[in-house]
Amino acid sequence: MAKSAARNHATEHATEHATGKATGQAATEIDHAAVGARLREARKARELTLMQLSELSGIAVSTISKAERGDIALTYDKFAALAHALNVDFDTIFGRRKRKAAGPMKPSLTRAGKQMIYDTPNYEYGMIANDLTGKLMVPMRGRIHARTMDAFPDYIRHSGEEFLFLLRGELELHFENGTVFRLSPGDSLYFDSAVGHVYLSTGAEDAEVLVCCVDNDSHRLPETL
Repeated sequence: MAKSAARNHATEHATEHATGKATGQAATEIDHAAVGARLREARKARELTLMQLSELSGIAVSTISKAERGDIALTYDKFAALAHALNVDFDTIFGRRKRKAAGPMKPSLTRAGKQMIYDTPNYEYGMIANDLTGKLMVPMRGRIHARTMDAFPDYIRHSGEEFLFLLRGELELHFENGTVFRLSPGDSLYFDSAVGHVYLSTGAEDAEVLVCCVDNDSHRLPETL
C-alpha cells in the first residue's frame, strides 16, 4: 500500500512538473491586454514604430495598435507575421520565458480541458504543451465559432504546413483557390498553410478540432516561430 501511494504521489508530481500546474486546476484564458503589452514591449525593444512594424509584418497599423492595447484578439496568421517581424516566438508573446534545454526534451503532458485558452471571435485556440518552450510544432485544440465567409475580412495565410483532425461536429475548410473540403468526425487534412484558408462550422454546435502548425519559412531566424 505504501509503495502504491508513493508511486501515485510520484506520478502526480511528474504531471504537475510536465504541465506547470496541478491536475485539478481549471484551464486559464490568456489575457488579451497582457499579450498586447508584450507585443508593444517587443516592438519598443527593437526601436520600431508602428509603421515600421506594419511594413515588416504586412499587418495594418490600426490592427497592431488595437492588439497592443488589448482591444482585439489576433488570429494565428497575424501572430506568426508579427513574431517573424519582431524575431520573437509565441513563448515570448504569451509570457513564457525560454528555458535552455539541459539534455533531451522532457515530455509535456496537457490534461483534457487544461489547455491555456486564447479566444477570438472566429476561433478559440487551446494551446497544447503550453509549458514547453522552443518547440518546432504548435499543437492546438480549437473550437470553430465562425459559420460564414463574411466573418473573415480575408483568407488566413501563414508560412508552413498544417495538420487538421476533426474531433467533433461538422466542418468545412475553404481555400482561396475555390477548393472546399467537408469533414466529419475522424476525418483529417494536411495542407500548405501559405494557401489562404478558413475553417467554418456547419453543424448545430461549434466544431472541435486538433490542429498542428509547423513553420517551414527558411527566411526566419532560429528559435522564431
